[in-house]
Amino acid sequence: MSLADRIARCRTPLLVQHRATGEIVQLDGPAEHARAVAECPIRFALADELTRLATALAYSRGTRHLDCADLLRVPAERLWVEWCEQPLQRELQGYGFAPATTCGSALAGRRGVLIRASADGRSGTLRTFWSMDDSEHGVLASSMEAWFDLDTAEGESPAASGRPAIAVCDSLAQADMLSRCFRFGFERSWQAYYDRAALSALERRAIVHHALGTIALDVPVLLAFLLLLATRSSLPQRDRRFERLNRRRARECKPPLLDYIEVTSPLPLYGPPGPWTAHGGPLRRHARLHHVRGHLVRRGNAVFWRVPHLRGDARAGTIRSRTVTWTFDEPAASRLTAVNEPSVRSTH
Repeated sequence: MSLADRIARCRTPLLVQHRATGEIVQLDGPAEHARAVAECPIRFALADELTRLATALAYSRGTRHLDCADLLRVPAERLWVEWCEQPLQRELQGYGFAPATTCGSALAGRRGVLIRASADGRSGTLRTFWSMDDSEHGVLASSMEAWFDLDTAEGESPAASGRPAIAVCDSLAQADMLSRCFRFGFERSWQAYYDRAALSALERRAIVHHALGTIALDVPVLLAFLLLLATRSSLPQRDRRFERLNRRRARECKPPLLDYIEVTSPLPLYGPPGPWTAHGGPLRRHARLHHVRGHLVRRGNAVFWRVPHLRGDARAGTIRSRTVTWTFDEPAASRLTAVNEPSVRSTH
């Protein structure tokens, strides 16, 4: 079952009790977004290989989404995107991230992002969700949300809706889209809850870092997906509709399943991520296996990406193609067109 289906069925409010006052407070959780997810005009589900590709694009050293900011836009005023957690986390480990052990997110679970965007798709807010188990109570929502404006100029800041705003930056990049165009903050009910909790500075800092961990890492992956979606050839897509199945489920008094669009990668898998080990120093691959990171370059309306690949071990297979060129329509185009068979040009 998709994560969207599980959220659409959430009806139980998230109630917590203040330790100091004993007051019962309702916080914003999955149940408050059940209708929005169910009524989303477009829902995307990423195949595992596309999740890996988007993660590699997002976290390869040298990738600069800021150079492609004018090519990006959200294709609907409400959009749902979800993926399996396992390929994302394993790809992140390949780029030196520690395995996910917090945020209640298991490798076997799913993650999703609900985006509410402006009519031109250039600004809006987003919220992340994830699953822990198969029960209704195993679906969680981030206590933080992000607001973005892709037209934010250097030195400016996206509108923060009058709430405390947190900027997240890539320490390896002098300028990046995450720090310029995105701001993060607690959802209003969560902000009020923590404001009344009389937390110490150390406790608040720990909570903020934990909450950021449930949302900030997903943003570059989402941007990479939107960038691929905006190419002239778009991405291979398949409608998953359940009319016949839902008629049977209706006869059995079961809730209907939500339709969605399954999106796959336009490229063959570029090689297994492979295990990483530490030998008293920085993380690196096993002996004789060399990983070449991806690199993204923008030239006009063409984006060139050096595909991450492996060297040094014949068992990894033969690398036939390492450079991929994606082309885009004029940035001012207001509509995105998708075709079933993407045209990807590869060169050695």
